[in-house]
Amino acid sequence: MAAGLSWSTKICFLYISLSISFFIIISTDAKNTLGPNQLLMNGETLISANQRFQLGFFNPSPTTDPNLYLAIWYNGIQPLTAVWVANRAKPLRGNAVRLHMNSRGDLFIGDDQGNTICLSRSSNAPPAASVSSPSLILLDSGNLVIVSDSNKTTYVWQSFDSPSDTMLPGMKLGWDLKSKTDRVLTSWLTSNDPFSGDFVFRVESHDSPQLILQKNGVTESRWGPWNGQRFSGASNLNDNPVFKIVYHYSPEEVYFTFEMSDLSVLLRLVVSSVGSVQFLKWKSTSRVWVPMVTLNKDTCDRYGPCGPYGICYADGPGCHCLKGFRANSPQDWNRLDCTDGCRRRNALNCSDGGGDGFVKYSGIKLPDNFTVRPGLSPKKCEGSCLKDCSCMAYANIDMYANGSVCLVWLDELVDIRDSYKDGDELYIRMARVELGTISIFFIKLLNELRYNDCILFVVTLFNHLLSAVVFGAALWCGTSRYRSYSKKKKEQGKNDEMFDDVQLYDMKTVSAATDNFSAANKIGEGGFGPVYQGELKTGEKIAVKRLSEHSNQGLAEFKNEVHMIVQLQHRNLVKLLGCCIHRDERMLIYEYMPNKSLDQFLFDPAKKRLLQMEMRITILKGIARALEYLHFGSRLRVIHRDLKASNILLDDAMVPRISDFGLARNSENEHAEVTRRVIGTHGYMSPEYVMDGYYSTKSDIFSFGVLALEMISGQKNWGFHHPDHDFNLIGHAWKLWKDGKDLELIEPVLEQAYEETEVSRCIQVGLLCVQQITDERPVMSQVVSMLENDKIKIPEPKEPGFFTPRSRRPPPGIGSAMAWTSYSVNGLTLTDLTART
Repeated sequence: MAAGLSWSTKICFLYISLSISFFIIISTDAKNTLGPNQLLMNGETLISANQRFQLGFFNPSPTTDPNLYLAIWYNGIQPLTAVWVANRAKPLRGNAVRLHMNSRGDLFIGDDQGNTICLSRSSNAPPAASVSSPSLILLDSGNLVIVSDSNKTTYVWQSFDSPSDTMLPGMKLGWDLKSKTDRVLTSWLTSNDPFSGDFVFRVESHDSPQLILQKNGVTESRWGPWNGQRFSGASNLNDNPVFKIVYHYSPEEVYFTFEMSDLSVLLRLVVSSVGSVQFLKWKSTSRVWVPMVTLNKDTCDRYGPCGPYGICYADGPGCHCLKGFRANSPQDWNRLDCTDGCRRRNALNCSDGGGDGFVKYSGIKLPDNFTVRPGLSPKKCEGSCLKDCSCMAYANIDMYANGSVCLVWLDELVDIRDSYKDGDELYIRMARVELGTISIFFIKLLNELRYNDCILFVVTLFNHLLSAVVFGAALWCGTSRYRSYSKKKKEQGKNDEMFDDVQLYDMKTVSAATDNFSAANKIGEGGFGPVYQGELKTGEKIAVKRLSEHSNQGLAEFKNEVHMIVQLQHRNLVKLLGCCIHRDERMLIYEYMPNKSLDQFLFDPAKKRLLQMEMRITILKGIARALEYLHFGSRLRVIHRDLKASNILLDDAMVPRISDFGLARNSENEHAEVTRRVIGTHGYMSPEYVMDGYYSTKSDIFSFGVLALEMISGQKNWGFHHPDHDFNLIGHAWKLWKDGKDLELIEPVLEQAYEETEVSRCIQVGLLCVQQITDERPVMSQVVSMLENDKIKIPEPKEPGFFTPRSRRPPPGIGSAMAWTSYSVNGLTLTDLTART
């Protein structure tokens, strides 16, 4: 049939055939293997067979730095997310950068400036690997390996043996005891510089099964020891359906790794340049990495925050001394510096028959610096510790998955925390007087049994039992009188119990500090009540929030603020010093902020000139970092619910501090929660919260977006007016953005020069945060990245909430079933939505 075709038809068929062949060549060019004496040049890549990972040269800062690095990154994810960097300390330069492997399996990278770096040597290959006809392969796991054609199951070399800042599923962190290799994660120097940073995440040693984070060689955080199922104090690693933690111990290897339960999920463990250790999951819908698990999630994950014999409670109230101990430096504990720890109230007596015993603590993270005593049963472990005068505690755990192991502590107990779930048991040595009457009773019996004959023991036992009966009868007789007294006191005292571990100031001290709450010392008033400045006898300046009798907030908000703020410690959060409870009075004592609140600068015609654009953006970034901490950095997932300019305080250096946690809520998950009592401030509340009572971290993000637009414009969202239209500030900013005139939003009174692109970036971020659809708003970690990294591409914002002209919209929240009620207290407007009756 071909013979009958015309020449033009034949030429057409030839063209099509060549095109198909060319397409096949292009399609198969995405290879995952490099052979001996082949080059991989800059601009060329290897792609794993499953299309998940890519190997090539990249530049993390192309506009400011010509350095090139050989790296592995996720294929198809932008911005580029590197998971391994080969030449972190020795970047290459120029267009002739290349990767080369010789016939012996030696791997090199180099450039045209004479720089050559050897990544692997065949002389270092495992004995079982005969290096003949080597191949360099990028595996589906993200591991770059060299194998021999004669033995493809044994790796001559692998990138997983020299991790960077990222751990992938199946990668081992820990010790290869044969080669004496210690695999660790080391942070980047900065988010744009892969040079080794300050933080190292590792398995402590081959005989100490703990995970530790070090900064410049000093332990910052610790999770462990391994108890056969989890690392002590890190139970959040097991609370997920996506991955499983594995700890392996053998004579050849000791390592930590994780395995995926769902292989479709992209998950990586990263040590950031600022020291956070997080499992990050790729969220394909919004195309961002979101924190799934944060290891150093709260203050209690810092190493030894409460010092020797102190225990840290992340849920509040912070540091405690163990029972039977007291603070070494009470004055420092009052200032929330507990690192000096605690000391015993009663000394131990290690002499024969001295009566030392053990008190059991359950649900805790085991302390550091333990010693393993192999071959001892739990009973023998206790006896071994009791006989050793230097032994302060013992525990039994299945550390190596081969039966219970005896751990003893031969020094002070350091770095203990309350593990809110699945904690371990620790037996702490205590003096006889601390063991309680029942324990003393049995110790007496044991001592008497040791020195007397059987008859005398029976008589003694009878006397003890008779005494117990008499005591019991007397106790029963007094019970009825005590009950009536106790019932009355219980109601009176139950509201104050939660303040036992907060520094309490008496009324006399607070009154003297504020000159008897004089009008001259009053510095503001909100929904909680008036705020006074004061000075203690020590010279320390304080701010006193006094719960007003007619306050819109009440005892519940007061308790909530104490409960929240004592657990949160961040540079951009206000610091609670203590509280005062006197009869019906409730007061919160804070550190004094000399520059008061942000709104007093931002909206004051005389003061707003003092707040130039550079400072405004710096303040905005500080607020963003604090919100990121509230949403993801602390163990609590805190939703502030009332973020606004008047709740941002400024210290003497104009560093912002988020305050007023009376309305804050602790959310256990990322999903929205609902309340029937919508309370907040006009202009800052998100649409879903006002309309339906739904609140989540995205509610705070909406408020942050409003605040960002207010910071740039110097105008309030609520009450904003423009002569040309009837939009609020959000609508005005959105209109300017669509018209390409976003910089017209800038406060006109600003005099100092500023970077217009940075300001435009802040406006764009603000508009992203106030988008109508909740899921389209960014999370706070994204907001921080967008504000602080001008290399990140920011998506275009979509329609914001509450921007319809006022003449065409009803007041938010009005509907057939809801009535709108508002009230104002000295400029603070709060809103309740209540059902009509």
